[in-house]
Amino acid sequence: MRQARAAGQTIGIVPTMGSLHEGHLSLVRRARRETDRVVVSIFVNPLQFAPGEDFGSYPRSIRRDAKLLREAETDVLFLPTEERLYPSGFSTRIEVDELDEVLCGRSRPGHFRGVCTIVMKLLQASLPDRLYLGQKDYQQATILRRMVRDLDVPVRTVVCPIVRERDGLAMSSRNVYLSEEERNWAPALQAALADAKRRILAGDWSSPGAVTRSVKSRLRSGPGNTEYVELLHADTLQPVRVLEGELVLALAHRLGGARLIDNVLIRVPRERKGNSERKVKR
Repeated sequence: MRQARAAGQTIGIVPTMGSLHEGHLSLVRRARRETDRVVVSIFVNPLQFAPGEDFGSYPRSIRRDAKLLREAETDVLFLPTEERLYPSGFSTRIEVDELDEVLCGRSRPGHFRGVCTIVMKLLQASLPDRLYLGQKDYQQATILRRMVRDLDVPVRTVVCPIVRERDGLAMSSRNVYLSEEERNWAPALQAALADAKRRILAGDWSSPGAVTRSVKSRLRSGPGNTEYVELLHADTLQPVRVLEGELVLALAHRLGGARLIDNVLIRVPRERKGNSERKVKR
């Protein structure tokens, strides 16, 4: 990568944990269009798994992944070992305050600390100009963008749209955990978010609380358990008090052996009549 930079070439990196799907490959193709050299890393990072989570059973398919990446014209596949990244005596962690305390951060303490630490190490190893991330992991992308900014890392963070199955389910490596019945119901998550976005833009609700209560009620009739539904400011991940500006409506839902996350971005015009009165009703 140093040789590539010395030759004036630009570098893009797509960090993954493998078990690649079309969502990952869309990031690779975006990097292929925008940079001269494309690096994809595959590393199932132990630091971002809490005790009792699926670190040991997380799907791994290196040969299949390598074939897909060759077809996508990836220049470098980086397959570091745990010993290479976390040698004996490793004791440094990176975390971003406040942004990691909401959404998934509440139920997965230490998760984003592990994400920040591994991504910083991957950036140091690959020396990229651009870091490509997916919108499905919206909180993760927001935290990494802040980390890069706060630590003056000379890389541009590019967040790409969610890639979905034909029925609307956001693509995820963990979708393989779903039974046939669970898989058939899972698109209801995206449908609930899309309907909520439509109703927000139509002015059907008077408060953020009405939005989240409606989505929760809709999901409660199906299988599994909703961990959270939250409407937050898209940049700061702070609670919304007025239905205006750039917002993100995000949810997490446990369905069988899978924990599914999804979100939609919503831009509500600030000049819309009545917005000033739309306060949270507690």
